Amino acid sequence: MLRLTELKLPLDHKEADLKAAILKRLGIAADDLVRYTIFRRGYDARKKSAIHFIYTVDVELSEKSAVAARHLDGPHIRPTPDMAYRYVAQAPAGFANRPVVIGAGPCGLFATLILAQMGFRPILLERGKEVRERTKDTWGLWREGKLDPESNVQFGEGGAGTFSDGKLHSQIKDPGYRGRKVLTEFVAADAPPEIMYVSKPHIGTFRLVRVVQNMRATIESLGGEIRFQSRVANFDIERDAEGRGQMRGVVLANGERIAADHVVLAIGHSARDTFKLLHERGVHLEAKPFSIGVRIEHPQSLIDRARLGPAAGHPLLGAADYKLVHHAGNGRSVYSFCMCPGGQVVAATSEIGSVVTNGMSQYSRAERNANAALVVDVSPKDFLDDAGGDAQTNPLAGIEFQRRWEAAAFKAGGENYAAPAQKVGDFLSGKPSTELGTVQPSYTPGIHLTDLSNCLPGYVVEALREALLAFDRQIRGFAMADALMTGVETRTSSPVRVTRDERFESLNTRGLYPGGEGAGYAGGILSAAVDGIRIAEAVALSLTRNNS
Repeated sequence: MLRLTELKLPLDHKEADLKAAILKRLGIAADDLVRYTIFRRGYDARKKSAIHFIYTVDVELSEKSAVAARHLDGPHIRPTPDMAYRYVAQAPAGFANRPVVIGAGPCGLFATLILAQMGFRPILLERGKEVRERTKDTWGLWREGKLDPESNVQFGEGGAGTFSDGKLHSQIKDPGYRGRKVLTEFVAADAPPEIMYVSKPHIGTFRLVRVVQNMRATIESLGGEIRFQSRVANFDIERDAEGRGQMRGVVLANGERIAADHVVLAIGHSARDTFKLLHERGVHLEAKPFSIGVRIEHPQSLIDRARLGPAAGHPLLGAADYKLVHHAGNGRSVYSFCMCPGGQVVAATSEIGSVVTNGMSQYSRAERNANAALVVDVSPKDFLDDAGGDAQTNPLAGIEFQRRWEAAAFKAGGENYAAPAQKVGDFLSGKPSTELGTVQPSYTPGIHLTDLSNCLPGYVVEALREALLAFDRQIRGFAMADALMTGVETRTSSPVRVTRDERFESLNTRGLYPGGEGAGYAGGILSAAVDGIRIAEAVALSLTRNNS
């Protein structure tokens, strides 16, 4: 097969136009085209008056044309690469050394799935509840202000990504096409088929719930075991006189011990008690950079007009998104993160007495507001200057830094899980907001208008004020006075790295495989899932070596 790239077609083209473009590119007759499949479809909106689609397609030709096509040359015609996923190992007959996976977010789910597909019958331990029950508990916070610290946006089947936009694009390098494997498994679990080819695929929160359930059923059908409400309370680690460790098992909160010398650590970025436990047990951790800021909401129609011009509202384009970066005069980088077109701002805390915001969208992306995180980079130096030590001797300092500002947001919001909020115009003027404008908040259980500068470090406030004006030059209306900012967004990524070596094992604890966002090695659903696959491969290779 051949892969053709950069096939450009107008916005309102028909299916026959794509076929015609393929025939023209190859210089063949219609009878010589056996079939074609769309590999990628994106659009170019740089000229808003002439937005066009850009296709990458794989084509199968008749035998006569295939021979001739071997002599075709050009930057946009090449052989279709082999993207089939191949398992690195299979469990031998009678295999009994079952690996344990901790955490049922994207990394943990895919590590478990791949290990199950290879026959290793993994055991997945998740501290939260199965996804349907977890959804009820999450709505309890959003509707009634009642937080369950073990079942919320952060903890439970599917991980934090379940209550997001279900965004599946990533900038990771993926020469092994593991990302393709992730998308294939999602489609097999009833995700929309177009995620295989649209340039910025997403599933949406409600559809993710069904996908996660179907993945669980597949894992169990392959001999895997999934246990909910099974928080790991201790790690059984043997250490020698020089501090080198070997995993021997885990101990659950109910006292049960599970023997295992291969443990995948996929705990997510908010399992703060588990980070503390790992530190106490001597596992090598390091403080790492992350970012903090706010969620900003605009009318989705404003973003559509700014990004798509006359084509705003076109059904094939959908709700427009954006990605913005500004390097502020105080040396900080400000950027948009987790942009949710046609979505809502959600309560995402997992601890009593704190407020954390996040964003999510449904598959339709049909809500009235667009929202995104606007965040500023924070380095270990920022929080270690006050806490003391360095990134290795005080690896948990970033967690305490997050808690400080989450608690400040809780207090500023009225100490009832409402979030502090401020209009952009007032934020730029340095005065508290006292009434809403045209942009109505989507955050539940509610907002309290105030001055957000009390909920963020001064250098973050300074950088955000400068960035808002810079972003307004890129998206007209971005700094509109009535746009609403809601605080605080603190969990953009893990403040801790559970450092690993080239075998994906902890630097000083053999048999412990840290991965995903929580360990500091991923930044979204797709990258975390790919990391889970890579870890599963490393575990499988180790298990088969040890068994031989």
